[in-house]
Amino acid sequence: MPTITWEDPFCGEGNSCFRLGTDADGNAYIAVKGQEDRAITDSRAALRTLILDIKAGNADHLL
Repeated sequence: MPTITWEDPFCGEGNSCFRLGTDADGNAYIAVKGQEDRAITDSRAALRTLILDIKAGNADHLL
């Protein structure tokens, strides 16, 4: 597994906490806090769009 630099967890009220990370090759990762070894990966653009939609309230049901 590549070396991933994780950001601080993002936690919704009463929900699981998620962490975002990137590696040296420009891949982006998202994982449930404490389960980083089971992270999913995609392009930075795809995960950035997902996170922006969540923060804008367009996908808050995901959290």
